[in-house]
Amino acid sequence: MSSLGDRLRQLWPRRSVLGALLLGTGGGYLWGRAGDDVLSSVVAPEGPSGPVAKAEGKTHQITLVASQVADNLTYNRTVPGPTIEIVEGDTVELTLVNELDVDASVHVHGVHYDITSDGTRHSKSFAPPGGRYTYRWFAAAGTAGYWHYHDHVINRPEQPPETREHEGSGGIDRGLYGAVIVRRPGEALPDKTFVIVMIENTLNGLRFPNAPFLEAREGERVEFVIIGHGDFFHTFHLHGHRWVDPGTFRLLDTKTVGPAESFGFQVIAGEGVGPGDWMYHCHVHDHMDMGMFGFFHVMPK
Repeated sequence: MSSLGDRLRQLWPRRSVLGALLLGTGGGYLWGRAGDDVLSSVVAPEGPSGPVAKAEGKTHQITLVASQVADNLTYNRTVPGPTIEIVEGDTVELTLVNELDVDASVHVHGVHYDITSDGTRHSKSFAPPGGRYTYRWFAAAGTAGYWHYHDHVINRPEQPPETREHEGSGGIDRGLYGAVIVRRPGEALPDKTFVIVMIENTLNGLRFPNAPFLEAREGERVEFVIIGHGDFFHTFHLHGHRWVDPGTFRLLDTKTVGPAESFGFQVIAGEGVGPGDWMYHCHVHDHMDMGMFGFFHVMPK
């Protein structure tokens, strides 16, 4: 009897994005843990082709500057903040420089850290106005995935007085968030990565016609990182393109994301559908009608 891996190789050859994702050449979100028999059975032994993530156990020195730009709070003057990309085995030493007139912090999801790097008020791991604070994270084996970071101490204006000396989500509301990608060694690297944060009824704090305009050339490997924040659940839908759900191996073109949830995937731009302006949007009708949509522009080869 043929194995699951053999059957999948027959169904999805390597040259397609589905074959790439299922057989280890696409990276994407198809990441297993040691001892995961199902996932290990579908990874091709020869590994991916093209550029791959290298297991080097590096220590990354990163500086984030919290400052105000117009009405937004930002890390390094961008919303979302810089995408932090590391490989399992790497360490991050991140220094937050706070140029705001309130306390600020960085709290991370997915990777390992001790209480002094929690980025919370009760652990005193935040930077006061005009000050700085250094966090240390470790991407242990098994933490590969699509994660994110955000402030955890700035209050909302409507926050009750009895909670103001504890934690707050006001910094997230105003733009203090970003993506973290932890790759497995040997994982195929994308040509481009796009981060979309679905927060309230916006995409990266913006609505159409100002929503992020994403651009790639037909045939490029494109990675999407989708993060949820705020008080609502959203459904991310990408026209004309599909990806593989890692739990069920089903094809998806729509996935729900709630507050603090995140997921990611890779596609080959225009594969099977060609170039064009492919819409992406929240499929909750009220949200879409309020401008929660943008375009993925695929140029001809």
